[in-house]
Amino acid sequence: MTRVFDSLDDFKAAAGEELGTSDWLTVTQEQINTFADATGDHQWIHVDPERAATGPFGGTIAHGYLTLSLLPVFAEQIYSINGLAFGMNYGANKIRFPSPVPVNSRLRATATLKETADIPIGTQGIVNFVIEREGADKPVCIAEVVYVMAGE
Repeated sequence: MTRVFDSLDDFKAAAGEELGTSDWLTVTQEQINTFADATGDHQWIHVDPERAATGPFGGTIAHGYLTLSLLPVFAEQIYSINGLAFGMNYGANKIRFPSPVPVNSRLRATATLKETADIPIGTQGIVNFVIEREGADKPVCIAEVVYVMAGE
């Protein structure tokens, strides 16, 4: 269930809190192939199921950056902020991919608002995301993402 903040000030007041967890999402071979086409990264470990079957993971795996690029899908399910004039991705302080995402894995993310700070054009927020794979011992992605937002 999406956590809705009535204003940017309410969001800022949640610094240090877990914001919630997304629904599960399945990563398909079609998504992996489309991502490979978009980025030009056609390494066999991602797009050649026959060859990947004899590789280290027993099948194809998603690109790390594909996993990272799912953050907007997860974030939209986790939280929303009413009354924003704009919100944009400013970058990331740290990204790690501790374990692979085999094709047809189910993923979900948990987000925690680490901190916020006032900046000249609005508010900077740092959100920690942990993406987990169903049945795995370790997360598949840990990312500290920086957003810039301004209220209306």
